[in-house]
Amino acid sequence: MDINQLIARRVQALRNARGLSLAALAERSGVSRSNISLIERGESSATATVLDKLAGALGVALASLFAADSAAPSRLSTPDTQPVWTDPPSGYTRRQLSPPVRSPLHMVEVVFPPGRRVAYDQTHNDADIYQQLWMLEGRIEVTSGEQRWQLMPGDCLALREGPGISYENKHDQPARYLVSLVTLPFLA
Repeated sequence: MDINQLIARRVQALRNARGLSLAALAERSGVSRSNISLIERGESSATATVLDKLAGALGVALASLFAADSAAPSRLSTPDTQPVWTDPPSGYTRRQLSPPVRSPLHMVEVVFPPGRRVAYDQTHNDADIYQQLWMLEGRIEVTSGEQRWQLMPGDCLALREGPGISYENKHDQPARYLVSLVTLPFLA
């Protein structure tokens, strides 16, 4: 399945499950109603920042927007079934490693190109989302509020998601890392 179609179905399903109109989701997320409509029709390749705002407004982790809905989900996720998405402006690629089973835990592999930065600034999220980022290759800088960490291979950083988190690869080599996310309370 096309990744934009997967995201489209997932955003629409989560919005409907929460009884939110397009206008209500737009107000909660700070994303325009027309942009949400384009995303839900699979006609827009949304940025990581926009998807993060939508996830926050829907009360889920960003990784939840890449989870395939299936009538009979498999407990096994193989590389050929793992959704892969690339953020248009930064070029960072995320692979949804977790199987499509209902779970508060999501695992994501990220490959972050050199010289790129992504900043998240959710305006709303009813869920507490905790993540641990384990560096596999390369180096990145993570900023959360006033705190800043320089991560190298083998480092593991624990964060609570919130506004003002950014990731930056200031180096000339790609960075690759694993992110584990836990969502509380678990709603979707």
